[in-house]
Amino acid sequence: MTPPSSGYKSKTLATWIALLTGSLGLHRFYLHGFKDLLGWLHPWPTLLGLHGVLRMLAYGQDDRLSWVLVPLLGLMLAQAMLFAILYGLTPDEQWNARFNASSGRQHRTGWAAVIGVIAALMVGAGVLMATIAFGMQRYFEVQIEEARKISQ
Repeated sequence: MTPPSSGYKSKTLATWIALLTGSLGLHRFYLHGFKDLLGWLHPWPTLLGLHGVLRMLAYGQDDRLSWVLVPLLGLMLAQAMLFAILYGLTPDEQWNARFNASSGRQHRTGWAAVIGVIAALMVGAGVLMATIAFGMQRYFEVQIEEARKISQ
């Protein structure tokens, strides 16, 4: 992990960046700078998942490649919500020691971070449940198709 760049880092802003654009890794760039390798790896599974959604819209729900790609988008969105929750719930002292030690300013959590955590909980739970349901539905449909082939 790269050390955080110098300068003041707002926990509230990090929470909201993770909530709104976390699947693209922008929260990592805010906290760790543009040299962060994990930040640069975030967009690829997200874009593959979006490609899966576009394939499903174009070719229908029987497209097997989209069955694999769509859950990538769901998992990337769920991990972004997890990071928003983690950032928002990090104690102020720990946040300041990790990200604001060299800036001289100390961050105090306000209501905006709490609202961001609540929103991330709602969105993250919904996305994760939808991703699991989609994956399981597709898995069982394939199993039923294979069973029909065997029985005929």
